[in-house]
Amino acid sequence: MTDVSTGVLHTLFHSDQGGHEQVVLCQDRKSGLKAVIAIHSTALGPALGGTRFYPYANEEEAVADALNLARGMSYKNAMAGLDHGGGKAVIIGDPDRDKTEELLLAYGRFVASLGGRYVTACDVGTYVADMDVVARECRWTTGRSPENGGAGDSSVLTAFGVYQGMRASAQHLWGDPSLRGRTVGIAGVGKVGHHLVEHLLDEGAEVVITDVRQEAVRRIADKHPGVRAVADTDALIRVEGLDVYAPCALGGALNDASVPVLTAEVVCGAANNQLAHPGVEKDLADRGILYAPDYVVNAGGVIQVADELHGFDFERCKAKAAKIFDTTLAIFARAKDDGIPPAAAADRIAEQRMHEAATAGGH
Repeated sequence: MTDVSTGVLHTLFHSDQGGHEQVVLCQDRKSGLKAVIAIHSTALGPALGGTRFYPYANEEEAVADALNLARGMSYKNAMAGLDHGGGKAVIIGDPDRDKTEELLLAYGRFVASLGGRYVTACDVGTYVADMDVVARECRWTTGRSPENGGAGDSSVLTAFGVYQGMRASAQHLWGDPSLRGRTVGIAGVGKVGHHLVEHLLDEGAEVVITDVRQEAVRRIADKHPGVRAVADTDALIRVEGLDVYAPCALGGALNDASVPVLTAEVVCGAANNQLAHPGVEKDLADRGILYAPDYVVNAGGVIQVADELHGFDFERCKAKAAKIFDTTLAIFARAKDDGIPPAAAADRIAEQRMHEAATAGGH
């Protein structure tokens, strides 16, 4: 008999990572679709979160990722002031090999079958063009192309929000929101990172970059010869005189190996799930490093896709994303008052908003 105490259902019903309202397993044999849709909370409104297309090692890993990501979206949407709960979907497979129009249409039908409880968008492995296909079967689809009534690439406002988080961090730590003359290290200059580089250069910051893809580094270097590139993230976090470290690639960047050698005084980046495990936020605080919680500062993208449901208006979205500055400052103030790390303060504020909505009878 298998050990159920470590299984998916145990995670769902009994662990701290659980508490989800609904998890849907989707299969379409004809197209080869295998997907998991996780709805963590609808207390604030329909669950909103992207669709990740990834070659997971096994089904358990895929379900665990969907559960984690959906829970994270509840907190992100609450802190962004959106009338949305948290959800996430994962499609199991290699997007380069397994993604077909037939599969995306089948996936769209599954999302549509939830009747608006879950609204989907892009994530790792899915793009605007994919959402256009999904939308043919499902009206609860955002992140579509402008030609199809969508907002297009959400990385523009994601980067803008992270930049606002950096400005708030500078205000809190140095008494001035300006990043002029500050040295900022960016790990990952892809979809979001390259926009962040532009914001920082416009303000007169010194920028140091790294990326596992050489073409991404080359693109920045060709356009901005003054930007310095280093070999890898390990080199970046050790750069002398680094003021701000911005992890903008995959999660888990802040861990037992990186935190002790980090030279920056501020961590503020676009990557999701930057804290490798519970306790890392305390390690940062003990070293006097100010951490701007990832799901707060990277919420510009979800602000953008949520707005698409109401007829997209870029200026309205940008004004909402600009408020990430005030939200980040409020988190730092709460952290100081409560004597806890900023990550814990952000969680408390988000949980309070969800709890108040749930006790008031939801949306």
